[in-house]
Amino acid sequence: MPAHTETKETAPSAPERARTQQATLQIGGMTCAACSNRIEKGLSRMPGVAGANVNLALEKASVDYDPKETGLAEIERKIESLGYTTVKESSEFDITGMTCAACSARIEKGLNRMPGVLSASVNLALETAHVEYSPGAMTPADIMRKVQQLGYEAKLKEEGKPRDRGGEERKRVVRLLISALLSLPLLWAMAGHFSFTSFLYVPELLMNPWFQLALATPVQLVIGWPFYVGAYKALRNRSANMDVLVALGTSAAYFYSLYLTIAWAAAGGSSDMAGMEGMAGHGLPELYFETSAVLITLILVGKWFEARAKGRSSEAIRSLMGLQAKTAIVVRDGAETEIPVEDVLPGDIVRVRPGEKIPVDGVVTEGRSSVDESMLTGESLPAEKEPGSPVTGATINKNGALLMRATKVGRDTMLSQIVRVVEEAQGSKAPIQRMADVISGIFVPIVVGIAAITFLIWYFGVQPGAFSEALEKAIAVLVIACPCALGLATPTSIMAGSGRAAEFGILFKGGEHLEAAQQVDTVVLDKTGTVTKGKPELTDVVVYEGGNGWSAAQGIEERSAGTAGIAEAANAAGAIGGASSEPQERFENTAAVASAERRADSDTSSASAVSAASAEQRLLALVGAAENASEHPLAEALVRGIGERGVKLPQADSFESMPGYGIRAVVGGAEVLVGTRRLLQERGIDAAAALPDMERLESEGKTAMLVAVEGRLAGTVAVADTLKDTSPEAIRRLRGMGLRVMMITGDNAATARAIAKKAGIDEADVLAEVLPEGKASEVKKLQEQGRKVAMVGDGINDAPALATADTGMAIGTGTDVAMEAADITLMRGDLNSIADAIEMSRRTMRNIRQNLFWALAYNVIGIPIAAAGFLAPWLAGAAMAFSSVSVVLNALRLQRVKL
Repeated sequence: MPAHTETKETAPSAPERARTQQATLQIGGMTCAACSNRIEKGLSRMPGVAGANVNLALEKASVDYDPKETGLAEIERKIESLGYTTVKESSEFDITGMTCAACSARIEKGLNRMPGVLSASVNLALETAHVEYSPGAMTPADIMRKVQQLGYEAKLKEEGKPRDRGGEERKRVVRLLISALLSLPLLWAMAGHFSFTSFLYVPELLMNPWFQLALATPVQLVIGWPFYVGAYKALRNRSANMDVLVALGTSAAYFYSLYLTIAWAAAGGSSDMAGMEGMAGHGLPELYFETSAVLITLILVGKWFEARAKGRSSEAIRSLMGLQAKTAIVVRDGAETEIPVEDVLPGDIVRVRPGEKIPVDGVVTEGRSSVDESMLTGESLPAEKEPGSPVTGATINKNGALLMRATKVGRDTMLSQIVRVVEEAQGSKAPIQRMADVISGIFVPIVVGIAAITFLIWYFGVQPGAFSEALEKAIAVLVIACPCALGLATPTSIMAGSGRAAEFGILFKGGEHLEAAQQVDTVVLDKTGTVTKGKPELTDVVVYEGGNGWSAAQGIEERSAGTAGIAEAANAAGAIGGASSEPQERFENTAAVASAERRADSDTSSASAVSAASAEQRLLALVGAAENASEHPLAEALVRGIGERGVKLPQADSFESMPGYGIRAVVGGAEVLVGTRRLLQERGIDAAAALPDMERLESEGKTAMLVAVEGRLAGTVAVADTLKDTSPEAIRRLRGMGLRVMMITGDNAATARAIAKKAGIDEADVLAEVLPEGKASEVKKLQEQGRKVAMVGDGINDAPALATADTGMAIGTGTDVAMEAADITLMRGDLNSIADAIEMSRRTMRNIRQNLFWALAYNVIGIPIAAAGFLAPWLAGAAMAFSSVSVVLNALRLQRVKL
């Protein structure tokens, strides 16, 4: 079998090779040469792919493609559509040097063009980049080098550690203070020029051009040097950002003033120059040093406020990380040692004293206590813990000492996963941001063009020959334009909104899910564990006579106990029971039983044991043995209830789960079925005798299950799951928000309607007797009707429907599979969290729209005002600084939202 195959496609021509890129992808799932050939052919037929070569031995594909026609993401999807997987990795990077949305857009575009990068997303507010790449073609070092080539710095983000911005903050404050101290005298000198400020005393020294030059130069060329660096790097990469606007505007004011100062000095500082262009009536040049210096100072003020505000938006992450215990007491080789929590290993035995935080996730091995889990579940009452109970890191042990075995440590703990989900959500992009990204990419060149046109109109039209006036208007246009506000409008709101939602126990997996939730108009609730408590209890047992059913139950119990004589009695009972129509108790009075008991033991103890083993207990022993291997909540309820009744369970020989129908088991050589009417009907078992009991139990809101043994009806067992106390209130709230609320369940219609009635759900909105695979189909039907569906569930069988829905919500108290498939995790079991999540989404999107409107309106209104000459450059700079700060402050209002 060849390990390597070569493409049969014609080699690309020289011009084609010049514009193609080569990417190497790691592929999983190939088993033979046919697999590699199939992938090779599929890739070679893709538009834009010049050639493909698949190596079976190395499990790699080398693809030459034209990035203008196709991308690595499309190639990856093609491989997956062929039935194979691509191995990919992702890394988070901290980025420094970004100043506006044009910077983040340039980095994102540059990374996405790299061969081997599947996707890259850059967040301006968090100053991070998330990159997915093929490990066979790319390494984090390659990505960091690319960012450096683009003019910025990148380093791998340390997981679990917030970025230390202390050094950056201190440098920013120092620069701001120096700039302000040097700019204030210039501002004072400028104020003395106005007629309405004639009362101000302005020292003559402040009016001296050389003194103003001495003050303005450090601000322009030292404090403002990063703007020049940023502008140079942007222009070198054939793009433009905010640094270009600031550098152009301040440089025009500074160097024009420098020219006037030199001209004034060359003329000997004479008052004869009073009539010249750029000279004031008193013979001193009309300088704009204060314009450049004050502009830079105001921009630094705005950046400082912006940084402080962005820091506040990350408080949710810091507060979550602060919940983690710092140390743990582990028991190793019989000795207790206190170690950093990072050093705890899976399997370690950890001692937790009263009042201490539980350091990692685990299982109690010794001791009893109550644990405050409010940080996870929102429940104010502590949860009781005993040996075998699971415990979660960062929760608080209240009153008893515990020994626990660590099961999940480090990045695998529940708290670490929560932090990771919140970080990913805050760093992700919402679809609404695409418009801002597009505008940001072309914003700066357009503004430079408008500034140039403004200068020409003023210089040649409005005030012909008035160079300084025209320059002032052009500078005002350059500095009032603010791409920062556009770039910050969406990510700051997502940061604040997702962080605040996390405080309420609502974890959005990304910005796209935060946006999608506000569009939901239909909420579909799974019944068990979502609407109800998910802890059903055994309530009713009904035993039917009918031959093999009860006799087999008796025989199995007796054989498992090793009592041959009683087994004979069970066999004898088969014939009697089969013909009898009297209650089962008649069986126990037959001579066969008496004879068997006497043969088994002359002592009366065996006879007493048989009479004590009632028909109900025999049936329950059989049901319990069959259900013991099932993980379904109803099975757990049955086994728990049977155990509480003191019935000992024999061992099942085999077990088979039939989702949506029930279970089949072999116990003591006999086939046992426990499940729905449909299960018995498909096996040809007559269940007519049970129908009255089924209807009665279901009308009471109970879940009734039929039991058949050896092909005959043996009994009915029923469990009841009570509503969560908050479900009716939460459903009223959802309906009050204009949402249609539906319930979906595998239970029969009668039981489902009874539960729905108590919960406040209309009978027409109940979907009953739906198989697990049918839940996803029902969601699709609603989507085909034009509805935006949110599916809420907590079990493995809900995962397909959660993935199909427009928005999948998993109850955090449910299974890992459900939470993995969902878009939103609700850490608290309270259905009010659904309304909270949708409300948080609505408020966040409203906030984003406000930000985008303000950012666009500010530029649409501000640029014409500046071009018309109604704003001095320093006022334009102040307006620019205020625009980005106002966007961030508006986003921070989300941190005070009360749900």
